[in-house]
Amino acid sequence: MQVQELVGIVPWNFVAMMANLFIQVYLLKRFLFKPVSLVLEKRRGMADAEITDAAREKSRAAAIREEYEKNMGAAKRQASDILETAQKTAVHQKEEMIKDASAQAAVLMKRAQEAAAREKRKAMEEIKTKIAGMAVEIAEKVLEREIRREDHERLIEEFIEKAGEAS
Repeated sequence: MQVQELVGIVPWNFVAMMANLFIQVYLLKRFLFKPVSLVLEKRRGMADAEITDAAREKSRAAAIREEYEKNMGAAKRQASDILETAQKTAVHQKEEMIKDASAQAAVLMKRAQEAAAREKRKAMEEIKTKIAGMAVEIAEKVLEREIRREDHERLIEEFIEKAGEAS
């Protein structure tokens, strides 16, 4: 019978082992599983909060990037508008300067032509006066003496010399 005792189940031992098992499960649940579960829940909450914050920051960064790209596009358009306006202004100023220079050149040319015409009239008047004076001198010399062929040639030569000196 000794073998049966070893293999047999003693009811008080079985009840004590079962009570011991329930007490251990209760103690583990209360003092180990609950605190570990609370720590795990806290960590899960913190991880969820960090993921939410990261998603919010990512969306904010995307919005900032979009605004930056929009501002850069606007700045590029504004720069090209300023450049285009400056080019148009430069072309306009160039045309104005050319018109002014042409007008001034025309005025100077007109003045120079008028001055040349005055100088020409003055020179012509001086030549006429000198020729008239020479003609009078020749006429006086002709009237003073009789003209021979040699005198005539000499008078012509003198007239040509005086005309050459006058011009």
